[in-house]
Formats: sequence, C-alpha cells, structure tokens
Amino acid sequence: MTDDEQKIFDKLSELLQPFNEKQVELKPQTEIAVDLAIDSVSVMDFVMEVEDHFDMDIPLNVLSDTHTMKDMISVVQARKKT
Repeated sequence: MTDDEQKIFDKLSELLQPFNEKQVELKPQTEIAVDLAIDSVSVMDFVMEVEDHFDMDIPLNVLSDTHTMKDMISVVQARKKT
C-alpha cells in the first residue's frame, strides 16, 4: 500500500469504527457490509461520513461496485482528483 492509500485506509477505518460493533479487524480486503454484518442503512451512513470528511460525492453507480476497504480507497483516490 502506498502512503496515500495507508492514510486513506486509516481514516476510513476510523470512520467505520462506530459501525464495527463486532470489532472485526479491518484489512484492505475486508468486505464492508458482509464482514462487518451491517445493513444497507449503516453502509449509507458510513458513506455519508466518508463524503463529509473527504468533501466529495460518491455516486450510487460507483457505490454499487464498492465492496471492500480497498475498493473504497480507490473510490476516494479517484474522487479526490475530480
């Protein structure tokens, strides 16, 4: 992981903690909804936290292909550049 990816991962992990009731160890390959056993409303709440923190919008069509922490890192990197 690059330094930028690590910084984004660390921030995403921090933002995800309130939703991580099972205290799952977060890794790049962690499936956000499946591994953490959170519902779609909680996923959307997490996404809103990400959007607010990084000052970006994540379109639903992009979000539908975003499953893992690594996917979310890629989305944040791509959206930061636009």
